[in-house]
Parts: sequence; structure tokens; C-alpha cells
Amino acid sequence: MDRKEKLLFLYFHGIGEDPLPAGDSELNSETTMTTLSKPLIIKSVVINSAAILLIYFTPALSHLLNFPLYLIEPMRLMLILAMVHSNRSNAYLLAITLPLFSFAVSGHPVFFKMLLITTELTLNVWLFFLLSHKIKSIFTAMLLSVILSKIAYYSLKAGLISFAVIGPGLFSTPVLIQIITTLIFSTYTFLILGKKSN
Repeated sequence: MDRKEKLLFLYFHGIGEDPLPAGDSELNSETTMTTLSKPLIIKSVVINSAAILLIYFTPALSHLLNFPLYLIEPMRLMLILAMVHSNRSNAYLLAITLPLFSFAVSGHPVFFKMLLITTELTLNVWLFFLLSHKIKSIFTAMLLSVILSKIAYYSLKAGLISFAVIGPGLFSTPVLIQIITTLIFSTYTFLILGKKSN
């Protein structure tokens, strides 16, 4: 693997990331790098395109289905799919750009809440990859990363509310629904990545 191929590999897999399950040997052939990177690029493009379309059409779909889709956390849903099926770099990309895209096309969430969501999602990605290397249980790593990022989000939001930067109302999504979606996201991550690590 020459220097250019190594740089491409690091770019698509994230610097410092181990694309193979724990215990596997490092990649040592151009063939392996090629077979991994091409599907990865395709998956990333598909996930990113689906994420943009979902965020763009969420208001219309909510009206059509007569159900507030924001309750299922569509941004985090796409973020989880990116972390599970693409790579760390792409997950960070979505964490940063999805709230900005939503704000740009719909004005929602409001600016300061957009910054909060961006911080929360970015923290979620960072915590998951950190914890997944320190904790054997993928389920626990995802569960903790979501919970801790939510704690950070609501702590910052409470501060902004107290200073009247954003309007009142700490919980826009019922806590029970958040618990359910967090358990679903963590279970899905375990079912996909847990099998790969076995």
C-alpha cells in the first residue's frame, strides 16, 4: 500500500480508527483496502443522501402521516446509521451538517438550538468511538454515548433557557419516547456491530 492509498484509507475510515473487529490483524494488502473502501464510499453516499432527504421532507411527511416524526429523532437515526454502516469521519460530517442543513432549509431548529443539537450529535459520535474501544459491550457503548450526549444537551439547554436565549420548555420530546428510541438505537448497533466483532 503506497502513501496515496494509505491517505485515502485514513480519510474514508477516519484517522486512528480500526475498521476491523478487535483482535483482527491489521490490513496488509492493497486488495483488502480496495474491497473495503469502495463499498464504504457507496454506503456513505447512500446514507448521506437519505439523511438529507429525510431532514428535508420531515415536515411534509409529518403532515402526511399525521405523526410528528421529530419524536423519533431523525437526525440521530441517520447518525446511528452512519456510525454503524459507514465510518467515523462520515458520522462527524453528518453530526455537523444535518442541523445546519435543517436550519438553512426550514429555519428549524432555531439558531442556538441548532448549535446545541450539533454539539450533542458530535459528542455522541466522539463518545461512541471512545467507549467502544474501552468497553467490550457495543450495546453499552452506544447506550452510554447517547445518554451522556443527551445530558450535555439538556444541561446546556437549561442554561440557555435560564438566560432567556431560547424559549422555555426543556423537554420537547417526552422522556419515555427518548428512552425507547435510545434502547432501539443501542440494540440495532449491537445486532449489527456485535455480530461483526464475533
